Amino acid sequence: MSVIEVLIVEDDPMVVEVNRGFVNAVPGFKVVGVARTGKEAVQLAARLKPALTLLDVYLPDMSGLAALQEIRRLGLPTDVLLVTAAQDAETIQNAFRYGAVDYIIKPFKFSRLKSALEGFALLYSRLNKEGRLEQDDIDQLARGRVPMVIDEEAEEMPKGLNGVTLKQVLLLLIKDGGALSAEEVAVALGLARVTARRYLEYLSQLGKVTVELQYGSVGRPIKRYKIV
Repeated sequence: MSVIEVLIVEDDPMVVEVNRGFVNAVPGFKVVGVARTGKEAVQLAARLKPALTLLDVYLPDMSGLAALQEIRRLGLPTDVLLVTAAQDAETIQNAFRYGAVDYIIKPFKFSRLKSALEGFALLYSRLNKEGRLEQDDIDQLARGRVPMVIDEEAEEMPKGLNGVTLKQVLLLLIKDGGALSAEEVAVALGLARVTARRYLEYLSQLGKVTVELQYGSVGRPIKRYKIV
């Protein structure tokens, strides 16, 4: 496989060197440029055409999300992975809405970035092969593009669950910001209630959501799930 070229967009020189070392330590990846502002990021993405851009949200001249939107508006051929300290739900949701392939929160472990890069490498190699893709191939690629919101130490998902739906459940919880029942999640995503409950319980086991009990005048209490 050819080397995957990476552009780093980060204004902190120390963080640049850490990220550069991390990326270059993963076989098959090479940092080919560094931008310290959003404007420079767009210019370098246009000139270098890196396969992947590591993008911070907090930049001196503009938001990283604004730079991402400009990259998309210009149709530049680079995928974008957010590496940032921004943790608010709106920023995360917009990053995925604008096409980010993953979102990593600072500070992070090398293993987390390594996992994201290896997943991207698999996706990149498959999409750059000649020939037609069948539905099974596309489904596998879709699962590969699901942001790694689950810790790298987590077990494989239980049989019957898939990463695409898990992402949808997580984004719904992030967007809402409150505590939702399995029935509310099911209605919002077009899932069976029992299916929604399985995803919510799985996220609870991983510590990604908290469970609250809502007591009514009669009957069993209703479980409500809230993103941590």
